[in-house]
Amino acid sequence: MDLEQHNDGVLGPRLAWTPRQPPARVPLAGRYVRLEPIDPARHAHDLFELSHGPKGDVAIWDYLGYGPFADEAAFSGWAAERATSSDPLFCAVIDLSTGKASGMMSYLRIVPADGVIETGHIWFTPVIQRSRQATEAVFLQAKHAFDDLGYRRFEWKCNAANAPSRRAALRFGFTFEGLFRQHMIVKGRNRDTAWYAITDRDWPAIRAAFERWLEPQNFGPDGKQRQPLAAREYAGKQPF
Repeated sequence: MDLEQHNDGVLGPRLAWTPRQPPARVPLAGRYVRLEPIDPARHAHDLFELSHGPKGDVAIWDYLGYGPFADEAAFSGWAAERATSSDPLFCAVIDLSTGKASGMMSYLRIVPADGVIETGHIWFTPVIQRSRQATEAVFLQAKHAFDDLGYRRFEWKCNAANAPSRRAALRFGFTFEGLFRQHMIVKGRNRDTAWYAITDRDWPAIRAAFERWLEPQNFGPDGKQRQPLAAREYAGKQPF
């Protein structure tokens, strides 16, 4: 065995890989939601009203590094700053049943050279929390990252104390990879960060689970699911 063959075995398989493109400011359309690049003029009023008004939920902001906001002007100014950013690349989640911007999320920590991209800054207003709209929003991001852009790894990170976010990551098929202790300071408090990911090997089975769950026939007249999302059972189980 020559040195090159030895190193292949020790260092891992060689890849026929070329760097990917970063995500562009383009809308992503689904059956229940559309993801649109954040535009304060079009989205800020709905987002503020649904997150701060009578139907809002201040708990949205508990684990985020910003919010809640004193008034709509403050929120609009914050959204305007987000609109200039390319990493994170922010989008509004448009509920197609109402036409209203009902949440936000982003791509971030985008590394085209390695094919790694993260979803984050996720917050859904109460009108779409725990709904097919929220699930499809995550699906659209993952599908675009893997199927359109050709990334190898899609990450989810959250405060380790954020039990709902950790449950959501597992439900969506992300594999828990570890805990980064004392990773950040957020609003003056320590944050341990839980890391999750889906790889391109995991993705085909997880994508199929999402697609089955999102079919209209999976929901009754009351909008409740008939069968649960089964993406979790495929997480991290695809052969190498």
